[in-house]
Amino acid sequence: MKLALIGFGQAGGKVVDEFLAFDGRIDGGFVESAIAVNSATVDLQGLEHVPQQNRVLIGQARVKGHGVGADNELGAHVTEEDIDEIQGAIDRIPVHEIDAFLVVAGMGGGTGSGGAPVLAKHLKRIYTEPVYGLGVLPGTDEGGIYTLNAARSFQTFVREVDNLLVFDNDVWRSAGESVEGGYDRINREIVERFGLLFAAGEVGRGDHIAESVVDSSEIINTLSDGISTIGYASETVDTSNGLLSSFTGDDGFDEGEATNRMTSLVRKATLGRLTLPCDVSSADRGLVVATGPPEHLNRKGVERGRQWLEDETGSMEIRGGDYPTTNRDEVGAIVLLSGVTDVPRIQQLQEVAIEAQETTESVRANAQDDFVALMDTGGELDALF
Repeated sequence: MKLALIGFGQAGGKVVDEFLAFDGRIDGGFVESAIAVNSATVDLQGLEHVPQQNRVLIGQARVKGHGVGADNELGAHVTEEDIDEIQGAIDRIPVHEIDAFLVVAGMGGGTGSGGAPVLAKHLKRIYTEPVYGLGVLPGTDEGGIYTLNAARSFQTFVREVDNLLVFDNDVWRSAGESVEGGYDRINREIVERFGLLFAAGEVGRGDHIAESVVDSSEIINTLSDGISTIGYASETVDTSNGLLSSFTGDDGFDEGEATNRMTSLVRKATLGRLTLPCDVSSADRGLVVATGPPEHLNRKGVERGRQWLEDETGSMEIRGGDYPTTNRDEVGAIVLLSGVTDVPRIQQLQEVAIEAQETTESVRANAQDDFVALMDTGGELDALF
């Protein structure tokens, strides 16, 4: 699946930068073009893989390259003002060669949180290709303003995209990590899961052809609307038998073992840590992709995993396929659940955001009253002018 990636804000830009690195490492070929948009010059300068000509600075007239300070209303405003600057970079994308746009943003900050929905709306108005969002939720301990930003951005973003893929930082944070180390690891987790999904349908010259190809139309049909989450589980396998088998003619393949392994991995991917925890039975659609060395994949394992997920979700729209990878010694299962509706984290996010909004309004009102009381001299003093 060929994507045009657009990273919005600091978090979005870093994730897109990591997508480019990952695509190069696995020779995936799913990134057709990548753009980074930000209102802070220093964030754009810190990127390593996004081409310089594809880094777009917005809001210079308002914030002069210093960012919007977690004000996502301002982030939305400067995006609307400078949408032509962003469109200039998008015009260099060979849109006729892509299957979809993917707009990536952290939802707790200012630029990405406010600007990503604006850009998604703009893209949907101009292009016929699907526009997907990848939103990263802040941790619950990051503060009320970030939670409020995320809740308001979420409400808007999910309405403006064809599907919103979500990654919840709260589920993936580890105690004792440095801030930088934690975010770097989380970005790698994001990119591995979503990258393997989007790379699944891309076949290069000399690649092994999948037994059951997952093409872009199957991913697009699974991502038809709503909110999505991804699960992934993997297991290291012994790939050293390949050379020996070419001489002996014995490939040592155990179909029963391969089938059981894949079924187990599909269960682990579904019931383990999803990018956004949810009640699996609330999913409307799903996709199972088996990845790994071709000699360790078999159709029966994929089919049994797909059947298990169909039973677990109660949905008839569960697709399945495999993605052979010759440069990895892991067999894995990617499970995409789309159209999920029972998501406790989103409900909690909204409740905390409403409370934060009420508290903020109360504090502002009290502060205004206190200021008036502070400056009240009972008419004893006059201002200069």
